[in-house]
Parts: sequence; structure tokens; C-alpha cells
Amino acid sequence: MKEKPPFRFSAQTRVGFSDTDAQGIVYYGRYLPYFDLARVEYHRNLGLLGMDIGEEGQEFVMRAVSIEYLAPAVFDDLIEVYVRMSRIGRTSATYELAAYRERDDLLLVTATQTLVLVDLDERKAVPIPDSYKEAIHAFEGEALET
Repeated sequence: MKEKPPFRFSAQTRVGFSDTDAQGIVYYGRYLPYFDLARVEYHRNLGLLGMDIGEEGQEFVMRAVSIEYLAPAVFDDLIEVYVRMSRIGRTSATYELAAYRERDDLLLVTATQTLVLVDLDERKAVPIPDSYKEAIHAFEGEALET
């Protein structure tokens, strides 16, 4: 795990052959699993991995994703994916992500993801518990927008 301000957490992944397309570069859709891996590891690091965020039957679901591709990665590249929660609101959380190629620290891809805490039975947004917000704020500090 490395830090790269404003990021305080990162996770590594390696490009597999099946991640590449006919041009020999990482297929654009493969970055989403890389980002999911980093986001899960971020939560594991904070002790917030389980689905026991609030009430039983509540989970975060993806609401929006924005990705910008800046440079290609190829088979066997080691990629460092930085992740941070940039904003936490009443029912949603927004993450910023940045993927760098390890060997030359080249920025490959940036992304923003917004997830919403929902009641799975009702399919409606529910408030994020204060205890969850406090744990995130303790890690992210003043950089976290609320």
C-alpha cells in the first residue's frame, strides 16, 4: 500500500492476458474490476468490509461511474490503483480512483464512482449510519467532503 496525495490507500493488480484486447492493451472494461478490487481492499483496510453497514438487507449499489482513459497498459503490467472516498452524503458515497503503471508511475486511468446505500427489499435509498461516516472521516480527515 502506498500513498499519493490526496490518496491514502492503494491496492495492486497485475494485467492478465485475458484482460487485453486484439491490440494487446487492457480492454477498457477491465478497469472496472480493478477499481472494484481497490475499493474492496480500501474497505477491508478500514474494517468496513462486511455488509453490516446499517440494517440487515441494506447494501451499497453503484449509481454512477465516470472514467477517463489516459494511457494504455499491457499484459503483465503491475498496476497500482489508488482509491479514496472523496464525499459522503446522507445516502451516497463518492470515490475517486487513479490507476498508475508501477514501473514508470504513469497515470493510466482516472475514475469517479458514486454508490448509494439502499434497502434491497424496498429498492430505496436509506441514510448511511453515523458510525460508518465517522470511520471514513477518521481515515480520510479533512479531505472528505460531507
